[in-house]
Amino acid sequence: MPVTSTPASSTRSASTGPGSAPFAVGGDSGSDPKVTDVRERLAAAHDASASAPDKAQAKLDGQGKLYVRDRIALLFDEGSFVEDGRYANATATGLPADGVVTGRGTVDGRPAIVIANDPTVKAGSWGARTVEKIVRATEMALREELPVFWFVDSAGARITDQVEMFPGRRGAGHIFHNQVALSGKVPQVCCLFGPSAAGGAYIPSFTDLVIMVEGNASMYLGSPRMAEMVVGEKVSLEEMGGARMHCTVSGVGDLLVSDDAEAIEMARLYFSYLPASWRSELPTYAPEEPSRPLTRHTVPERESQPFDIHEVIDGLVDDESFFEVKPLFAPELVVGFGRMAGETVGIVANNSAVKGGVLFTDSADKAARFIWLCDAYSIPLVYLADVPGFMIGSEVERGGIIRHGAKMVSAVSSATVPQFCVIVRKAYGAGLYAMGGPGFAPDATIALPTARIAVMGPEAAVNAVYANRIAAIEAEQGTEARDAFVQQMRREYEEDVDLERLAADLVLDQVIEADALRSELLLRLRYAKNRERHFATKRRDIPPV
Repeated sequence: MPVTSTPASSTRSASTGPGSAPFAVGGDSGSDPKVTDVRERLAAAHDASASAPDKAQAKLDGQGKLYVRDRIALLFDEGSFVEDGRYANATATGLPADGVVTGRGTVDGRPAIVIANDPTVKAGSWGARTVEKIVRATEMALREELPVFWFVDSAGARITDQVEMFPGRRGAGHIFHNQVALSGKVPQVCCLFGPSAAGGAYIPSFTDLVIMVEGNASMYLGSPRMAEMVVGEKVSLEEMGGARMHCTVSGVGDLLVSDDAEAIEMARLYFSYLPASWRSELPTYAPEEPSRPLTRHTVPERESQPFDIHEVIDGLVDDESFFEVKPLFAPELVVGFGRMAGETVGIVANNSAVKGGVLFTDSADKAARFIWLCDAYSIPLVYLADVPGFMIGSEVERGGIIRHGAKMVSAVSSATVPQFCVIVRKAYGAGLYAMGGPGFAPDATIALPTARIAVMGPEAAVNAVYANRIAAIEAEQGTEARDAFVQQMRREYEEDVDLERLAADLVLDQVIEADALRSELLLRLRYAKNRERHFATKRRDIPPV
């Protein structure tokens, strides 16, 4: 039976758990005074974390934030949340639940764990029991292979507790150790509602998806004040570690949202495309037709004419099912999930409307990470190639474009999920390799009639091979003779890489009009489901990072 998503407002209540303490306060004549005392103290500890104090709530309201338990209520199905360690640090004053709420519930019927900072408790900072609760939650996730939702809003470690929570075997470092162990085993999704400071900034970086609330969320290893003290740099928090910066410049953030509720809605939506663990089946949904048909007129025939690749994606996936990842970062490459006939696929597509679709260091990193994610969770990949190659020049060479490009090619090579390379228009040079070309054993390489495959484009190729001769002809015979020679050499080059010849030589498995592409891919995806999932026998690869 297909699984369907339901709007948050219709399935979840506004709070988690009962509104009052689950203890009867006071006693009758036969009550044991000691038991009565325990009940009263537990009731007080329960109530201390049931809602934010008035002053703290006013601050949350001023920031446009939700209380931690209201955030959790938006995540989980109504009545499904059970909490662990609610009475952590109950004997201390002003530290209800020690500033973090942990437990489990169901998200659209599938169990998951939440680890949620409470910014009303010492700015969500970590103490010894905070860390112990987080470690226990991650251990539970490892044992039971449960997805983890990280709700981060924390000022970092409490310096007063550093010996108890920082260096030991069950100290803060063990959280990161467990996150790495969880990576690729279960989905980890981070909603960043506020700061994630110092070492704590690594929690989002180890998750699969980082959703940041604009104006409130931030990540940084050192605060602006520390940066000024240590390196003499004067910079604002937003410039150094703000949500928009991380979602557009650094690429550490994946999605930029306007408020807490939208962040949680996006987290739930993202999870709807993924399995509960690496062993689980992908969720399936009722098939739908695309929002607009893909036709032979969708793709411009002139390769120099830019167009938005989203038009092709929308013609392939079910109606409004495309979930784009990192849309504001390296937009010359588009990556994201879609559904085809109700089943999840990963899309990697060059966008000629942005920088001509050329691959840069950032776009290579963006692609590699997404491909690794799809391979981890058995999500088939469709590459839509319209790429002139990798960027050239001294700036990108100094930036390590060879190393970054090799990372993308490594990801494509080692992925064992079904992969389909669609040559939409041009696929030149190493761009063909990076987009899952024939040499990387895709399940099929399919070309549209607009496709071209070559080491480089005709103009660049003729100039590279015949530069000296072109100059000599111009000097001896003039510009008309030069132009005639260039045109002749271009014709010969284009004949050499003619599309029919490539199909005849089995470089291509199929040449097809765009309006038949979705049907072709659906059939091939169905047949590829049971393919062998093995790349190479070894301890591990050494990625070119």
